Amino acid sequence: MKSIHIKNALLFFVLFLFNTAINAQEIIKDTVVAEVKKATPSQRQKIDGVIATVGDYIVLDSDIDKAYLEISSQGGSVKGITRCQMLGKLLEDKLYAHQAVQDSVKVTDAEVKSMMDERLTYMIQQIGSLEKVIKYYKKDTEEEFRSYFFDILKENKLTSEMQKKIVDEVEITPEEVRNFFKKLSKDELPVFGAEMEVSQIIIEPKITAIEKQKVIDQLNGFKKDIQEGSSFATKAVLYSQDPGSRSSGGFYKMTRKTPFVKEFKDVAFDLEEGEISAPFETEYGYHIIYLEKIKGQELELRHILLSPTVSKEALEEAKQKADLVRKRILDKEITFADAARSLSDQKETRANGGVLINPNTQDTRFELTKMDPNLYSQVSNLKDNEISMPILDETTSGKKQYKLITVTNRINEHTADYAQDYVKIKELALKEKQINAIGKWFDEKIKETYIKIIGEYRDCKFTNNWLKK
Repeated sequence: MKSIHIKNALLFFVLFLFNTAINAQEIIKDTVVAEVKKATPSQRQKIDGVIATVGDYIVLDSDIDKAYLEISSQGGSVKGITRCQMLGKLLEDKLYAHQAVQDSVKVTDAEVKSMMDERLTYMIQQIGSLEKVIKYYKKDTEEEFRSYFFDILKENKLTSEMQKKIVDEVEITPEEVRNFFKKLSKDELPVFGAEMEVSQIIIEPKITAIEKQKVIDQLNGFKKDIQEGSSFATKAVLYSQDPGSRSSGGFYKMTRKTPFVKEFKDVAFDLEEGEISAPFETEYGYHIIYLEKIKGQELELRHILLSPTVSKEALEEAKQKADLVRKRILDKEITFADAARSLSDQKETRANGGVLINPNTQDTRFELTKMDPNLYSQVSNLKDNEISMPILDETTSGKKQYKLITVTNRINEHTADYAQDYVKIKELALKEKQINAIGKWFDEKIKETYIKIIGEYRDCKFTNNWLKK
């Protein structure tokens, strides 16, 4: 069996393929290729640039250069990546996208536009201005750049959806996890880094009825403006405090299974197409929803979120309450867990005594080297069972709150133990099974799909059997 180092490298490589967007390919339809083939001798430069065909997609030699450019633009290193390896990655993307179309995987223009807005915002922050971004990608106008970038992002979305479809179908049983662990020799057992378990108590400042009414009145004003002809999307971009949808004009797609809070779902599914809701409250603040379309069991909607202003007096009262809770725990009047259950304002952790769940693993452990920097800074200097002073914290939606935090358990760096590290071992076993599923998928789809590689690239040694030898 291969060493654990090779195994980890392979897992990293697959994760790299999953998560790194080498979004630098143009989609050129067969009609365009046909036109190129009919070109006059003076126009044949473009056909000479075609180096591969995968189903309905082609790869140009210049696409490899663009892929290098894209990695560099995201701060990645291209050192050691050969043109053959880059072509292999592009061929994989093309096959994913081609098969996604065959399998009727849906990618809407609204989704792509939302991705474009987010990506453009990031690139402008990195490069300085839209004009510099356009120049960086060697385009003449904003319209030309947006058209080019739209096709790139749509293909990338098809690729990611196809990858997700393959992986989501892979499940693993406890017996398979046990067998995976048993086949590892002593030298192959992974070493897991130092970890800790953390609990917290959240004290939220009270918001006055006056501040709540101000927000409700403002949302009602937006609703009136929109009913009289204003754009809901524009209002959302300008005023919504939801960072997840603001840049796309408040747009979301959802079904009854989408993990939105119950109050939001109840209002959304009670609306008629084209209707705007009255202002309503969730734990995030106050919303209005505009239901754009009903597509079977799926809704396409826009929303605006506003949170009431928290006064200085309310913040100070919350801090005083946090100080009082901390004192009661230190005086042994109540345990930290019981205080979290009865006094914390965070319902996600209240029921389990304030214990934090790692969002990446759904486990209670946080590996120190992978911990969120903000959380790490709050707990790194705490001793076991020491309780922090009240920490002024801010949620992703911008709400201010006070936090008491404690470290309940520390796990030193250690070699994998089946009972102690079952969740992590299961994750490794599942990834290995996913790798095998992806490999099998490529073997099958390469056989079924028209693939042609031209010229010097036929001498490449690919991981997949693109040359069908």
